[in-house]
Formats: sequence, structure tokens, C-alpha cells
Amino acid sequence: MAPSWHHYGAMQLDPYVEAVQRQLAAAAETGGDQARALAAQLAATLESAVRLAVQDAVASAVSEITCELAPGAVELRLRGRDLEFVVIRRASDSPDRAEPKPLPLPPTPEVDQGAVDRINLRVPARLKMRIEAAATAAGLSVNAWLVRAAAQAAEQASEGAKGDARDEHGSYGGQRFKGWAR
Repeated sequence: MAPSWHHYGAMQLDPYVEAVQRQLAAAAETGGDQARALAAQLAATLESAVRLAVQDAVASAVSEITCELAPGAVELRLRGRDLEFVVIRRASDSPDRAEPKPLPLPPTPEVDQGAVDRINLRVPARLKMRIEAAATAAGLSVNAWLVRAAAQAAEQASEGAKGDARDEHGSYGGQRFKGWAR
């Protein structure tokens, strides 16, 4: 799928390197002339190490942001001595693109429809936040939203099992690819 748009932004690292150099010089002021001379020598050699450390920290942040933006992405590029961010928004993320309508959800089961069992569900914190946001957007409690989502998934699974028998590889029909690969 081709990207629908890109956003480029550069992050200049010079202010961060200079801040570390200033802090090193300030720390050396408490010592004598020998400490100041040593700090001046260290400041010049620390420049590349500071740039690399900041770049590694930003790369880690970009990786986490990319996970949250899926199917979009954020790329980190080195342009000269500065970092460049490229935000790629996939066509499916495009706000003006019509989203397919979700399948109708089954109604939330009521207590009188049978016994209600309790389960414990552990989810990652990020997923929990997304579940809460989806439940709020649907005007439901988290529990009601989870019950509907589970019911819909169970319904889709049972419909798939009824319609198609699994092949010798354990896959349902229509999910195979044919062709040549190198």
C-alpha cells in the first residue's frame, strides 16, 4: 500500500551537545586550572558520544511511536549532523478515506439469558487504554464492550468453521497464495 503523505521534520542536536559541554565546563569551574583544561579536552571528544546517545534514545522513542501508529510509521534518518523524522501515514489512516463499516455487534447478553461467569483478563497497558477509548466511543462500559467484542469474534470464528473445511495445512479455504517466489 502506498503512503498517502509524508511529513518531514529535522531535530538539530547541536543545542543538546552544547548543553552537555556547558554543564561539563560548569562542573570543572569548581576545580582548578587543570580541571578546566581537562574539561575542555573532554568536551571536544564527548561531542560524538553525546550525539550517538541522543540518537539512540530518539530511535527507541521512534520505535515505540511507530508501534502506536500502525499501519503508519515514523522513520528516523540522519541528515548531515542532525536527525530527521519522517512520518508516513498510510492510506488507510487517511481521515478523508471512508472506513468500512464494522459488522453489527450482537447485543450485550443480559443476566437473565443464563449464568454469568467471571474471568480475569490481563492486557498490556497500551491495549487497555485503546479498549477504554473504544468503549467510551461506543458509549459502553469496558465490560460490555469486551463482551460484545468477544461475542463478535466467537461468531466470526464459528461462521468460518461452518463454511470452510481446513485443508491439509490447517488453513481455511481462500487464504492460500499461489505463484512463484525467489
